[in-house]
Amino acid sequence: MRLQSKKLAVGLFAAGALLFAACGGSDSGSAGGTETIRIARNNWTASAIEVEIVKQLIEANLGNPVEIVDIDENAMIPGMSTGDIDANVEVWPSGFSPEEQAFVDDGSVVNMGDLGAIGKIGWFVTPNALEQFPQLSSWEGLKDPAVVKGFATAATGAQGRMLAMDPSFSGYEEQLVKNLKLDFKVQYSGSEAATQAEIVSATEAGKPVIMYYWMPSAAVGKYGLKNLVLPKANVDCALEADKCDGDYPEDVLFKLASAKLEAKDAKVFNFLKKYKMTTEEQLATLPAVELDGKPAAEIAAEWIAANKATWSEWFK
Repeated sequence: MRLQSKKLAVGLFAAGALLFAACGGSDSGSAGGTETIRIARNNWTASAIEVEIVKQLIEANLGNPVEIVDIDENAMIPGMSTGDIDANVEVWPSGFSPEEQAFVDDGSVVNMGDLGAIGKIGWFVTPNALEQFPQLSSWEGLKDPAVVKGFATAATGAQGRMLAMDPSFSGYEEQLVKNLKLDFKVQYSGSEAATQAEIVSATEAGKPVIMYYWMPSAAVGKYGLKNLVLPKANVDCALEADKCDGDYPEDVLFKLASAKLEAKDAKVFNFLKKYKMTTEEQLATLPAVELDGKPAAEIAAEWIAANKATWSEWFK
């Protein structure tokens, strides 16, 4: 979901060395496009569901085989610029850097409009944290030595632990800890699933957790995570990350595509411009995958079967 570090991997594509894990290809007999469409899948559940919806709809209605490409976010935008990646249907603006915006500005990547969902990245705590430490009704409660001790782990020693997620996400946790003068150490779980596992194990052990997370997500509802509101930032964190001293903004999610996609297949390009997934639709589909462990492809197929009136408009 979401935010990536900003060391863009343009050189990967200049050298023609795009590496990805792809699933897809269709034996659909539908008449239509023949060009393979490559859709980027990000390392979070909503993206996994959305790309499956897009894949199944394109293959069934336009005939193009679709590859779902698992790619580090650092390489995704340069990949769209070169045409190695055709689109990404869920981009979080708070993680979209000026360097990435430059690809939109030069016309090699196209803003395809709002997705329809609104997100919020931030710091979340487990309910038992609020029960143990009522002072966390304000973020300033994190400065209380008792709170710091309560969040400490064997790995962080006397410091509290701030649990970040995937190192490739462009969170500002290390800068926030420093600039808000918190006695915490940032550690990375590595993935959304790893963070969820940590939430479960720590909660069962009665240990509070503070972490980087986001809404909408089924995990926030299941585990009762509470957003700890940070002060308003005094700088634009995307532009001055080292000076970041406040909360993440609300995110109106949007879509991106390679400028080369329209010439490659105009029908696919038009479909992706019209494609939408609202906050409510995300919340309705996320629990089955995040909480029940069902495959994203299965939930996508169920959504498609139940929403023909909605998606049929995207092909007009």
